[in-house]
Amino acid sequence: MSTDRRIVLFDLFGVIALHQRPGALAEMAARCDAPADAFAEAYWGCRPPYDAARHSAPEYWTAVLRWLSLPVDADTIEELRLADIDSWSRVDNRMVAYVQSLRDVAEVALLSNIPADHADAFLATQPWLSNLDHVAFSGKINAAKPDPAAFHHCVVSMRAAPADFLFVDDREENVRAARATGMNGHVFTRLDELTAAIDTWLPTR
Repeated sequence: MSTDRRIVLFDLFGVIALHQRPGALAEMAARCDAPADAFAEAYWGCRPPYDAARHSAPEYWTAVLRWLSLPVDADTIEELRLADIDSWSRVDNRMVAYVQSLRDVAEVALLSNIPADHADAFLATQPWLSNLDHVAFSGKINAAKPDPAAFHHCVVSMRAAPADFLFVDDREENVRAARATGMNGHVFTRLDELTAAIDTWLPTR
């Protein structure tokens, strides 16, 4: 059941922000004297609990280093943590401008899988986030997409109905999960396609 509101709920990475900087994982692997492929496997294999706030940053990086049978020390963990945050810090300025322009015709919110310390860094460097109607980071809400709880958080926090939302993500599995909760969904590929989809979804003005 819709309340006739229009809320565009954006993913962050791969839509508004760029994916991880190319070569970043190899650089982190070199810092540890670890093979790049093995480091990437450990990095992603240990990631889900970190994204969903079940592991802190030190716990995550300890798990990565132990996966690789490498020594665990506080200096290495902090260097890796900061390098990781930096590797995810780039935004698409065209998308930032478009997202902000949408607030003239719709409510605009964000739902991102991002650890809490990454979220804090993003909030500190991207002031436009404070202008959105709601911002939900997985590391802050203890739920990560495609878990239905992540979408439910946005529905409850915004006091809306699932059908009020158009969820935009570059990952089809996340869009399918949003649709399963009753939201509308759009798989992001290009800005022009997104613009057309949103123009069609918004009521005629």
